[in-house]
Amino acid sequence: MSSPLQSPPPWSLLAESLVLLDLAHSALRWPALARQPRGAGDPVLVFPGYGASDASTAVLRGILRGLGHDARGWGIGRNHGDVPDLIPRVTEVAQRCADETGRRVRLVGWSLGGVLAREVARDRPELVERVVTLGSPVVGGPKYTAAAGSYRRRGEDLDAIEAAVAERSMTPIDVPITAIYSKRDGVVAWRACIDERSRDVEHIEVPCSHTGLGFHTGVISIVAQRLARESR
Repeated sequence: MSSPLQSPPPWSLLAESLVLLDLAHSALRWPALARQPRGAGDPVLVFPGYGASDASTAVLRGILRGLGHDARGWGIGRNHGDVPDLIPRVTEVAQRCADETGRRVRLVGWSLGGVLAREVARDRPELVERVVTLGSPVVGGPKYTAAAGSYRRRGEDLDAIEAAVAERSMTPIDVPITAIYSKRDGVVAWRACIDERSRDVEHIEVPCSHTGLGFHTGVISIVAQRLARESR
């Protein structure tokens, strides 16, 4: 029997200091990224995590552009964590990108950014080619993350948010999803990253910190491979 879902313990954040090891690991393997499958200029939108902005995804986007993808930030500032407010805004960003390019967009979301990417795909599947999430809490919203305390201090009811997430998940996502997660994650409980409801989802475990997900060459290689897959 699996253990009950819980937030990461406070000491788990210490593991995030190992991001320096993830960066060192990646620095030695940057040349391997040049051998990843190349894109064909398809639009890719990259959504940042809670409290972060496009600056946090600059490295990932730069590598993806170097591999032939039209990788873009979301362009709406810092991710303040208010999902109901952000869903229509990121949907509008995806709509503009699809209109401008004449193609369905590929969405990559880091942490809470992945939650938002999934919701765009859920609501507007005709806009989205595929979704890749990096350490994204698809169960419980912020309840099983290190950000839970921040939400509680803002007066948010985490049980109500969890219920709303569960209700929304009753509508299946009809586009391919790749959910990347790590058991070393000190920010998001890895079990909260497991999607047991979507019709076309693959889960891939990687050995890095939550903070390192956007820099680790193993993760970026997986992202590049999935984004380069042919259209549906």
